[in-house]
Amino acid sequence: MDQGPTYRDAGVDIDAGERAVELMKRAVHSTHTPGVIGGLADFGGMVRLGGGWTDPVLVGGTDSVGTKLKIAFALDRHDTIGRDCVAMCVDDVICQGAAPLMFLDYIGIGRLIPEVVAQIVEGVAAGCRIAGCALLGGETAELPGLYAEGEYDLVGFAVGVVERSRVIDGSRVAAGDVLIGLPSSGLHSNGYSLARYVLLDTAGLALDAEVEELGRTLGEELLEPTRIYAGSLVKLLRSGVLPHAVTHITGGGIGGNVARGIPHGLTARVDLGSFPRPPIFDLIQRIGDVAEAEMRRTFNLGLGMVLVVAEADTHRATEMLRTAGEEPLIVGEVIEGGEGGCVLE
Repeated sequence: MDQGPTYRDAGVDIDAGERAVELMKRAVHSTHTPGVIGGLADFGGMVRLGGGWTDPVLVGGTDSVGTKLKIAFALDRHDTIGRDCVAMCVDDVICQGAAPLMFLDYIGIGRLIPEVVAQIVEGVAAGCRIAGCALLGGETAELPGLYAEGEYDLVGFAVGVVERSRVIDGSRVAAGDVLIGLPSSGLHSNGYSLARYVLLDTAGLALDAEVEELGRTLGEELLEPTRIYAGSLVKLLRSGVLPHAVTHITGGGIGGNVARGIPHGLTARVDLGSFPRPPIFDLIQRIGDVAEAEMRRTFNLGLGMVLVVAEADTHRATEMLRTAGEEPLIVGEVIEGGEGGCVLE
């Protein structure tokens, strides 16, 4: 007897969703920390804070990968984009001094292909392991008609925890403080609309083309994962060093983001010659004839994170960061005067 239309006929395949969950189980479990309670069958993820806290503060952050996803679609490569999503979230919450505790993801997709979703989640799990947080849960929604064939959206949500007395809010910033920069791996996950417009739409470069100055294909460069600094900064914070401000360099560039942590009456000075500028930025600027001012307010130009520390803590902080695997550079200082801004010199 004909039972009429089914959910699958309408474009939603429940069986594919269940297979996707099976494929991602191992990756999700690989991120579980000792505080995780329950499993994937629960409707809500649970994690305990444990003892030892006096006045814990939870810090939440959410972000997406943006139009970098277009590169993943074009190359049909989905194994790294999840790391970008984690980075964009955990590297925000660490700016307040919060150690990432848990992460959740949301994938909206037009037609659910279990293997693609599993690749995405494996990338998310890899990012969570680097950051030291648990992938506590997520949602995969098959939404026929909302996304073009082969496309999806990816959004992340991170929660971290910090002792209230050690919240980093910029209030301790003072003249004479030193700016420590942590190099980026390239574009990270910002400015891709401009990068794609210049390199792909205008110049017509192919993603599989080898670019001599990049030392690899353009697609490989554009899919380079965003660096995750949270794990290294947690080690720094646990060593006893408390930065006066921490800035994640995302949309708005170095100047726009560093200024957010500088109080009125002070100015942060950043020396653009103190750190290497990855070749992808010179390529975009040269091919697109992009003004330097536009480059500065759109891209990170080679710095993914900037810390403001007391001058007396500079050596200790840089040594701890090196031990954690970073390559810290002295990139500037805080001076008297101004309205809490940042100047690039």
